[in-house]
Amino acid sequence: MSLKAIPYRMPLNLPLAFGLLAAAAAFYASPSHAGQCPADQVATNAAQSMPNQPEGVTDEVISSIDLSSKGDAWKGNMFRLRKLVVQPGGVVPWHEHTVRPANILVIEGAITEYSNSCSVPIEHKAGEATAEFGQLSHWWKNNGPVPAVLYSADILPPATDDHGAM
Repeated sequence: MSLKAIPYRMPLNLPLAFGLLAAAAAFYASPSHAGQCPADQVATNAAQSMPNQPEGVTDEVISSIDLSSKGDAWKGNMFRLRKLVVQPGGVVPWHEHTVRPANILVIEGAITEYSNSCSVPIEHKAGEATAEFGQLSHWWKNNGPVPAVLYSADILPPATDDHGAM
């Protein structure tokens, strides 16, 4: 009697799950607190200076999706992807995220965040992402010598003034 080897094919979703798990483990194994407030500096109402006008920043909407078709709770909301370029010395003015969650990815350069929840500035470097949501209010400044390029994915609520939603 001869044995025939039958090749086993792993389902496609299993390698994908392992890949995602490995990526998550690598992310958490990287230097902790990169682009985050140090634990001993967390505060409330920490920001002192709050510029209210953009300066040296371009804000380009790359794409947007009207979420109204997802039901009444989403009526008037837009999911958008933007590219922001902040020149050296440029400012993204004071804004809040109580009703507008966002994810920011720094592509080039670096940008400094001044937040109501941290008593020291937070440096965000190329390759870092940060989630903005909840009671967060903050502003950003490019203190570096080169433009900072950021991508922002956010949910813009109904009747929000685009210029006040940087």
